[in-house]
Amino acid sequence: SFLLILDPRFSDIELREEEGIPTEEFLESCYAIVPVLDKLGPTVFAPVKMDFVGNIKKINQKFITNKEEFDTLQKIVLHEVNAGVAQVRNSATEALLWLKRGLKFLKGFLTEVKNGEKNIQTAL
Repeated sequence: SFLLILDPRFSDIELREEEGIPTEEFLESCYAIVPVLDKLGPTVFAPVKMDFVGNIKKINQKFITNKEEFDTLQKIVLHEVNAGVAQVRNSATEALLWLKRGLKFLKGFLTEVKNGEKNIQTAL
């Protein structure tokens, strides 16, 4: 199946002991999912893809402002919490929350398909 060729994979990301999830590797793994959404159904998954890509870009925009300071997702969130902007619309923290929800949704959908559900609407 085409899912086997995903590279980079989330499972390959090495967590940093105290600091958490490396931002760059996480974003690369997220970007690798985008072509999968096209294969699943360019029309059905268009809104999901748009949301997904938008949230990846928001996190990346924050990351590129200071790659050293924001080298983990946790550092980005802590920075925004301390600056009082974590709950502001379009913050990287909000984008990460929605990206996580999107990933969870996709995982649930793919699990349904893997378990034999043939009807896309039912799987969704």
